[in-house]
Amino acid sequence: MDVKISAILLACIIQYAVSSPIQVFFSGAKILAEEDAMAKEDILKAIEKADPGSVKTQDSMDILSQILEANKGIKLQTQEGDIIQKQGRSAINDARFLWPKSADGIVPVPYNLSYSYNADQLGLFKKAIQEFEALTCVRFVPWTTEVDFLNIMSNGGCGSLIGKNGGSQRLELDANGCMIMGIIQHELNHALGFNHEQNRSDRDDYVIIHTENIIPDFLKMFEKYNTNNLGIEYDYASVMHYSRYHYSINGDITIEPKPDPNVPIGQRDGLSILDISKINKLYECNVCSNLLPYSNGMMISANYPSAYPNNANCVWLIRTPSGQVTLQFQAFDIQSSSGCVSDYIKIYDGPTKAFPVLVNKACGTGLIPLQIASTNQMLVEFVSDRAVTGTGFKATYGSIQCGGAFYSSPKTFTSPNYPGNYTAGTNCTWTITAPTGFKEIKFFTSTGLSREHKFNQ
Repeated sequence: MDVKISAILLACIIQYAVSSPIQVFFSGAKILAEEDAMAKEDILKAIEKADPGSVKTQDSMDILSQILEANKGIKLQTQEGDIIQKQGRSAINDARFLWPKSADGIVPVPYNLSYSYNADQLGLFKKAIQEFEALTCVRFVPWTTEVDFLNIMSNGGCGSLIGKNGGSQRLELDANGCMIMGIIQHELNHALGFNHEQNRSDRDDYVIIHTENIIPDFLKMFEKYNTNNLGIEYDYASVMHYSRYHYSINGDITIEPKPDPNVPIGQRDGLSILDISKINKLYECNVCSNLLPYSNGMMISANYPSAYPNNANCVWLIRTPSGQVTLQFQAFDIQSSSGCVSDYIKIYDGPTKAFPVLVNKACGTGLIPLQIASTNQMLVEFVSDRAVTGTGFKATYGSIQCGGAFYSSPKTFTSPNYPGNYTAGTNCTWTITAPTGFKEIKFFTSTGLSREHKFNQ
């Protein structure tokens, strides 16, 4: 490969969190009128320019709790807290409510986005839909002239119809209560055709519903449906799952996982591994994709340490709960070719191939240096041809809370809070990569660092 690490600087880790204000639901929706055409064009430009990497981690309340809090006092008729009622409609049970697939195997879902959202919220929306793009054949695309589309509004609360219902289809994402990555993905998943996980037909094998602890008026939210589960196991980690205290009348649990009552449910980070599998199964996506959503773990090629398959085209999306993704290769054996035109790995600083490239077509047997993303998302692409194969790769991933990776010249960076005081006992990592032939510098400092540093490649 054609790059080398030229410096690694250690300094400090910073934790952060943000809270989300809450508002209420609304009734009524509208499409942008012709006089708003300029505003719509501005929205599309703003989404294109939006920086998902600037988005902070959401607060600790689980997704469904935030949705229900945002929907308090609504007059709109809903079921299960955020499903806008149209009885009997489910894409899983009725293909009429699936979004149609194009000839190239892609499922485009047009959306019209209200101009009520600010730049950070547009960044959140962009980040949320990019995971669908990276891991499935679904593409949320700006609406132009399509008859059927999602009309996404900010008039209070969070809510969606199930599946494609035709025409201008309302989807509620209140700017002050619902613009959180997991909530956005939750409502979009409803629009793709999915109900809440704990309502599926086999749920009694996996959870106990404590009806004695549920507010009587909300018992209907816990009804069991006759569902097609797509042959995929029950998913406690689904972004579509209620938390254990939903609609509790007395503060006691309403949903108890079994046989292990301590299994986490109602996670807030976004689509789960099985959420992705369900989308790909429902829409018959011909993709090879892997989601790595944990704080740390292992990433390995298929069949490792045996030879990887020919004609592979796979991606791994690493999404840590917070911080910036780090990726360290421990083994690397990819068929070598001039310019790595045969088999290769490519690494992107973000969730899709549209993001900056961190490593461009690496092959051979030399280990790739430590990689650090600028956010909590990193995409790894692996491509092989039909000829020679190698044993593949093994890497560990994790995260840092402070630091970065720089790949252009010149770059200036500072210690946290510079020129003010940084926090004692903390640790950051910066990686600066320069082209082959430039001097390699590696140095380490204690947290005594407090002055600005500038490096030229």
